[in-house]
Formats: sequence, C-alpha cells, structure tokens
Amino acid sequence: MPSRDLAKRWLFTALRTAFRLTPMPVATRDRLRQHFFERHADLVPPGVRGQVADVPQPERRPRRHAAGRAIGHLPRRRGTLPAPMPAMLVAFYLPQFHPIAENDAWWGEGFTEWHNVTRALPQFEGHLQPRLPGELGFYDLRLPAVMQRQMQLARDYGIGAFCSYFYWFAGRTLLEAPLRRWLDDPGLDLPLCLCWANENWSRRWDGRADDILIGQRHNPDDDLAFIDHVSGYLADPRYLRVDGKPLLLIYRPGLLPDPKATAARWRAWCRGHGIGEIRLAYVQSFDRVDPRDIGFDAAVEFPPNNLSPAPITARQHLLDPEYCGDVHDWRELAREAMAQPDPAYPRYPCVNPGWDNEPRRSGRGRVFAHASPRGYRDWLRHAIATARRRFPAQPLVFVNAWNEWAEGAVLEPDARLGHAWLEATRTALDPTPAADPRPCAVIHLWYPDLLDELVAALHASGIAWRLVITTADEREAPVRERVAQLGLDAEIAVFENRGRDILPFLHVANRLLDEGVSTVLKLHGKRSTHRPDGEIWRRELLGKLLAPERAERIAAAFRDDPTLGLVHAEGHLQPLDYYWGANQANVDYLARRIGIPAPQVEHDTFVAGSMFWVRPAALRQLLDAHLEVADFETEAGQLDGTLAHAIERIFGLAVSAGGFASASAAGVLGIADVAAGPYPYAQRIG
Repeated sequence: MPSRDLAKRWLFTALRTAFRLTPMPVATRDRLRQHFFERHADLVPPGVRGQVADVPQPERRPRRHAAGRAIGHLPRRRGTLPAPMPAMLVAFYLPQFHPIAENDAWWGEGFTEWHNVTRALPQFEGHLQPRLPGELGFYDLRLPAVMQRQMQLARDYGIGAFCSYFYWFAGRTLLEAPLRRWLDDPGLDLPLCLCWANENWSRRWDGRADDILIGQRHNPDDDLAFIDHVSGYLADPRYLRVDGKPLLLIYRPGLLPDPKATAARWRAWCRGHGIGEIRLAYVQSFDRVDPRDIGFDAAVEFPPNNLSPAPITARQHLLDPEYCGDVHDWRELAREAMAQPDPAYPRYPCVNPGWDNEPRRSGRGRVFAHASPRGYRDWLRHAIATARRRFPAQPLVFVNAWNEWAEGAVLEPDARLGHAWLEATRTALDPTPAADPRPCAVIHLWYPDLLDELVAALHASGIAWRLVITTADEREAPVRERVAQLGLDAEIAVFENRGRDILPFLHVANRLLDEGVSTVLKLHGKRSTHRPDGEIWRRELLGKLLAPERAERIAAAFRDDPTLGLVHAEGHLQPLDYYWGANQANVDYLARRIGIPAPQVEHDTFVAGSMFWVRPAALRQLLDAHLEVADFETEAGQLDGTLAHAIERIFGLAVSAGGFASASAAGVLGIADVAAGPYPYAQRIG
C-alpha cells in the first residue's frame, strides 16, 4: 500500500476511534458524521483491493450478450395472495426514468437513469453487470401505460403501495410528472406515499457537498412551502394512511436545522388546512435517532445503509485492475439485519433484494454479492413477523426498492431472472410454504432406449417416485414417444443441449427446492461415444444407489436425519486433487461465485459419475448463485475442463458449506465401505 494511503488509513482510524469513544447524543453523532463525510470524504482510505493475476488467466465473463437468462429465471404467472394479507408491503419507487430539462443540462440531452444502467461493466469475476430490464423494458415514465403496468405487477405479486421519492428544492420540484399523473388519474389506484429526498443533488450521486447541481435551502418558510405543495397528495383518498393519517417520510432529517420545529410546523399547517393529523417517519439511511426526539412518529429501516458487514473484496478476481470499490456478502447483510433487536422506539422493518451501485460509480461501486430471491424471501418473511409484532394494528414492511436499477435494488422483472424476485415476494406472504413429501427421481436422457432400464430400476425399488425426465431439444420427440409407450406418469423438461446432465439438473433442482421436495435421486445414462465402460459404470451406480434392499433405507435416512444432505455410491468418492485435470481454475471460480470456502485440495473429495441422492436444500447455495446458461460451454464432446465438469466437483463442497452431511450408501446401510484403491472409471489428467 502506498505511504499516502497508509497515512490516510492511520489518520482515519484514529479519528474514528476517538469519535466512537466520545460520549454524545445519537442526534449529535449523526449530524457530526454527516458533516465530516460531506466535507472530508477524501480522508476516507481506500478499501482492500481485489486480486489481480500475475500471469494472464482465462477470463470468465459472458460474451454472448449481457441479458442472458440464468438458472431460476421465472416467467410471469398467476398466483394467489392470502386474505387477509399478513402485512402491507411498501416498495420505494424511483421516478427518474424520463428526461427533464435539468438532467439534459447536467448530463446530456435525453439523460435518464437508464444511461447509468446500460454503461455498467463487470469489475470482477461473477459481477453481474449490466443488469437489464425484462418485461417492462427501458420504459419512459412520460407514457401513461407504464405506471399502470407497474402498479398491476405490484398488485399481482403482493406489493400494497409505492413510496415514491419526491424532489423539492426550495420551491422547485424535479421528476414530479409521474406523480402528478398519479394524482390526476384515478385509474392509477395503487396507494402511494411520498419520501422527500431532502439532500443536495451532486455529481457524486450521494447527496454530499461535492460539486452540487441543485441544493437545498432548509428554513421555516421552506418548511411551509413544501407542506403546502404536497398537501394535494396527502389529501387524495388513495394516499397511504396509517391509523387514518397520511404517511409522509423524510430521507435525511439530520439535514434540517431543527427537525422538531419542522415537524411541528407541518402538523399545525395540516390541521389548519383540512388535512388533519399526519404521521411522520424518517428513513434510517444516515440518521438513527429516536423519532420521537425530533417530533416524528416512527423510523424506517433502510438496508444496506447503517449496516456494514465485513468486505469480501480481497477474495475477488478483478476484471478491471483499477477497480477500487467494495464488495460485501449480501447474505451477511440479511443475517445482520434479522439479528437486530427491537429498538426502544417505533421502527418499521425494511428488506433489500440486492445492492450494486456500480452503474452510478463506475469502478468505485459498492457491491453486495450473493443476493438471491430465496434469501430475500426468507428475510421478507422475518420482516413481516417483525412488523406484526411491532405494529399489530397495521403492520407495514418497506422494500428497498421497486426500481432502483442503477443501485441494483430491484423487484421489477429483469432479463436474467425474470419475475423471480416478485415471485419470492408473493411466496413470502404465504404462511404455509410448499411441501412435497415424495422422493423425486430426475433422469437426464440423451439415449431414449436407456429409459427402460432406468425405469425398471425405479419400479423395483418399491418407492412411489415422482419422475422428472430432462432431455435436449433435438431428443424431445423420441423421448416423449418412449415415455408414452411405457405409460409413464412423468414430467418432461426440455433444455438446450448445453451442460450435459448437470445444467438440466440444476434447472430442475432449483424448481424442486421451491416446491418443497425433500429428497432427489439424480440419474443419467452414462453412455458416451468417448468411453467403452459407460454401461458398466451406470449399472454399478444403479445397483449401489437404487437396489431394492437399499433404496427405501436410503430414503428413510433422509426422512429421519434432516442434516443428511447427500448420499453417494460407495467406492465413487474420489480425491479432488488427484482428478483436478483442467478443472482447478473453474472450481476455484465457482467457490467464489457461490460464496463458499475455497476447496482444500489436500483432503476434499467429489462424487465421480454425478449420480447420487441429494436434499435440494443442501444445494441451496449453489442454486442461489443463479449461474447463467451462457456460462456453460456449447456442447463439443469435451472430455474435461468445462463448467459442468467443475460443478460435478463442487456438489459435495456446496453440501458441506450449507451445513449438511454427506455419506456413502454403505455407511447409511451400516455395511462395510469399499477400500480405497485405483478408480476404474477415470484416469488422471494433468
């Protein structure tokens, strides 16, 4: 680290330590912190840098296009919502997506937030940029139909209201046209409330005092002018009310000279002008005071602000050697948020579906990796329970955000996962998660004639299986024909011929996990044009995993032991390092992409043959990485070194990282395991 950065780090650490040790009221601490960062941001030392390879490395970055679909992509589909709803979900809404004269002057003609979104580039391996819209496209909020479609989507998936940012600068408003349209069009009937973003606009996009484009002038006269202007919204019967009172949020009360006096002015004005009592809340983005101390009624959590999980930047492999942003683990953010105790004052919970402001801060973004719809769903369920406990009469849960595309906080459909975030929202509102008690056999079939043997083994096991058959587009017709000839009750899932048996299995396992399936047997034909012993290999694996005297006892082990994650055929667990071949770099990449510990090649193992019993929940971290389909190489008869080969070697590592155990079938049955020795079905390469 350069000496200047070392000195800066020492000075900043000393100042921060002194600041934390000095006793002072929370409001004073918040105000001093904001004052420091607005004027001395240059004293903040750079964070830990990511890894830059000393020698050229294969670059793992999608090259086909930036809008590729990922494992877990969901189309729009019908669903039901509980009645009554357990809580009202309120999503923060950004009205930035239309040009205005001011942005034309500051950023160039026609500028909207989409300009930031589309310029983003991936800064490290696995960095999911640019993130592009799905169903709604690059919309323009000047078009009346856009907000109508947004509100219908929100309603369909359980969002009860939008909390729109409102931009008021001493009598001048920006980006108000969509809100005026809501006010003038009764057909836009989703409830709405306002959050006054009462900070300066600057070129830094963070409200600090550097290079101000338009500033605030907070004073008593401005307080009254503001409340007069927004009163038309507050009076509208569609406006969001709490206990019958219009809810008004302030983003940064610490910037007001006297927030308590401002609150009193607003309340008096509303009482005197027919609005009645109002409910005031502030967003805990920069401030953390008891709202009652500043004349407000409640606070609103606002992750990821005011939460600071440790950075994981040092583990990332940089695509841009100059990247100086910070990378954090979104899963830690969610865990930290859910672990917070209830405060001594009224505070609404808020959840976050992801964060990555790289589009606004090129090469310097703050990125939360490993966000997933399932993780967001679990956090939202927790927040709903929290809101019901804190505010039993009218529980509200906020979501940051509906459409913050340039900050990576988005519920709207995107190109990569489609409606998965919205589906997770709707699922979180359902108090009865899905559950399917049947064991499920997933067969990948390239050669339809092998189906007879595989189905016969399943029938002989004595288990009533749910059967899913995966195949490629070019084999769909003969597979369906053979399924019909055998009279099978089977689901057939057809995919592009990519990723061998691995990618289709991940697609299906992702769905089965959401459907509550607890046990899966993964099978495939093992027949190959490049090896003569595939038939022998398959039959040995089938015998050890599916023989009638074994199958029911293995299934029972999964039922009886919720920590059992994977069962493999004895004799087929192999040392990872001995069979690295061309896979080491890919396995290392996957471990970072999934967010699990790096493999310990001296003692880690993998299941050769990729046939095993597994609990879908044990693969959650792998599935929640939502690898893109384009990450998997086009089929070309590769013998080794593909992403599918690497995933074969990561299954056991993912199970272990998820807190689940692996065992051999012999171990489950209590019989002698196979002694270690040469593995007849693989040769060491490299």
